[in-house]
Amino acid sequence: MANKKYIDPELLENGDSRNVIDKYKTWKVSAIKHDLRKKAFSLHVAIENYQHDYNIGSIVRTANACNVSGVHIIGKRHWNRRGAMATEKYLAVYHHAAVADFLSWKNTHATSLALIGIDNIDGSEPLTGAPLPAQAILVFGQEGPGLSAEMQQACEALVAIEQFGSTRSVNVGVAAGIVMYEWLRRNVL
Repeated sequence: MANKKYIDPELLENGDSRNVIDKYKTWKVSAIKHDLRKKAFSLHVAIENYQHDYNIGSIVRTANACNVSGVHIIGKRHWNRRGAMATEKYLAVYHHAAVADFLSWKNTHATSLALIGIDNIDGSEPLTGAPLPAQAILVFGQEGPGLSAEMQQACEALVAIEQFGSTRSVNVGVAAGIVMYEWLRRNVL
């Protein structure tokens, strides 16, 4: 049984229909967030948001499932939260108005984290052999245009997911799930 200070009396009385694991049923949002933060991995995820990409919600939900230390939205502050299914409540979510602001945050608060761009562009290394260091920020571009030129230049490595069909790319939400899981497989599992 969880510590009484973690329990939300209303959820305890009326039931908890939230999409949380059994351990967190009836816990206050702040208690879940605190517990996850204590156990978060040394991985951050950044997403460029210049076109109000609907995939961001999906990426945030996956980031929560992988218990990353933070999610960074670069560009527009507003993003489609529907796909996140309220999982952003349990994460540290940062907003940066532009790539330069994000890079300033990284250079001040996260100097030990390698910046790894995910995009299937010339010069990208195939995921199977690419570096995914234990302390990293995985950065994803917009669906369609991909990573901005400014972000590409800032990355220490660019990684592409190998593909074998006729499509030029996979959906960015799917790509994020593949790469986050591969990071977990290499560094945690």
